[in-house]
Amino acid sequence: MRVSRRTAMRLGLMGGFALAAAPGCSHRQPRSDTLRVGALGPASAATANPYSTFTGDFDMLLMSLVFDPLTVPGAGAQVVPRMAVSWHSDDSLRQWTFQLAQNATFHDGSAVTAEDVAESLRTLRRTPGQEWKIPVPEAGIRATGPHEVTLTTEQPNSQLPMLLRLMTFTTKNGTNRSLDGSPGSGPFKIESASSRTFDRVRLVRHNGWGPSPAKVAAVELTRFAGVQALTDAVVSGQIDLAMNVGPLAARAVTGRADLQVIRRPGDLVVPLAIRCCDGPFADPRAREAIRLAVDREALVKNVLSGYGSVANDVLGTADPAYDRSLPQRVRDLDRARALFAQAGTDLGRTYQLFTKDEAFGEVNTAKIIAGQLAEAGLKVEVVQQEAEVFAAESWHKAALTTVSWGTNDSVLFFADKVLNSKSHINETGFQDPAFDTALATAMSAASAEERARALTELQRVQYDRGGYVVWGTADGVDIASSRVHDAPKLGGWGKAQLERVRLGSDTTAGSAPQ
Repeated sequence: MRVSRRTAMRLGLMGGFALAAAPGCSHRQPRSDTLRVGALGPASAATANPYSTFTGDFDMLLMSLVFDPLTVPGAGAQVVPRMAVSWHSDDSLRQWTFQLAQNATFHDGSAVTAEDVAESLRTLRRTPGQEWKIPVPEAGIRATGPHEVTLTTEQPNSQLPMLLRLMTFTTKNGTNRSLDGSPGSGPFKIESASSRTFDRVRLVRHNGWGPSPAKVAAVELTRFAGVQALTDAVVSGQIDLAMNVGPLAARAVTGRADLQVIRRPGDLVVPLAIRCCDGPFADPRAREAIRLAVDREALVKNVLSGYGSVANDVLGTADPAYDRSLPQRVRDLDRARALFAQAGTDLGRTYQLFTKDEAFGEVNTAKIIAGQLAEAGLKVEVVQQEAEVFAAESWHKAALTTVSWGTNDSVLFFADKVLNSKSHINETGFQDPAFDTALATAMSAASAEERARALTELQRVQYDRGGYVVWGTADGVDIASSRVHDAPKLGGWGKAQLERVRLGSDTTAGSAPQ
């Protein structure tokens, strides 16, 4: 979201070491049944705790391979079964019953019980800073049968199965619920790890997983500190799949017969967040001026190198219910200057825009936006911070920040998590009674038509008065060996679903973008 908030406080566990290149990679011939994957993630933020915050792709990917969540994103639906095979609600939309896979086993061969699942959800709920990931009070989480868990929300919630995607990992009762202390429940189990920061992990197929086991016998997952080292590793054949390398690397390898570029539309947004409830831009006219001063086409071209599309200031760009009837905002400097004047914005001072080098192109985004705002008369100084400093001092506090989110297929997810006035991670301090009313109706109305009308209304409010400049959506860009088939095409954390990947001949896949 990200379903995991990458900008939250880093844990700094286990005294890891920063990597400048792939640890332990060699030029040996790969085993035909082993998928070698590289992903970005600072070793300094490594964690063995599946209920913590993940900084970068590596840790989230590792957790998703080892532990099964309740539900996941799907190619044809916003939410599809995983540990839960089906679900239904009562008429009030407050009580949801999830039927669990009856044959699910942990990696030690023991059966997954409903109480294992229920206590895993309770653990996530009571973990400091993670409660937003599960909108159910701890007391409302109960095992109600051998393969059944019932969740009771405080308010009606038509979207609960979707809101439980990805982070609701199942761990075993009676363990410490960590990578190094609990048997997993996902498609792969850990065979070996190179260090306590799990910088290079070999996982083998869990034959007791799901309706059918993973296609490959093993996955070797390697942590990388930077995009260049990750790209070099896939180009040199040290790994088979490099995740989120970005468009520049993709352009450099396009046309090579031994490599393929995989595009995952709607993967990431890196919006400008403007504080709404107080500060220099509390007047909605000032926020509108900022939105009109931004050149979206230039940002897509210069930050994303064309691997993305222009967006329109509403989060959840890949949602089928995204309101595409809203007029597309285009740059209008004259109107922006007029709105700054009407709002009484002090154009004589310099404002700070806080950013961090976390998502692809995030710092560059801040610098380009600062230059564009200057053309409308608003002087902005870009201040780059370490991610943990940003999380502690600037995130949901400063007047101007950049933020980043993946898995952009749900308007309601963002409405509930970061725009709801009651949310603990309301990044812009947005407090709008009309929005809250529309959100409540969209989540709780018994009629699908009424929910749809409310969803349209809350998007209009966000478009008119919200605090985000959602200038574009970035494609996820991966590079893979031509022997890799059926790699994930979903945006956001859908990319973690590696269990259907298979390996074949080096000559059976092309290099054209997909």
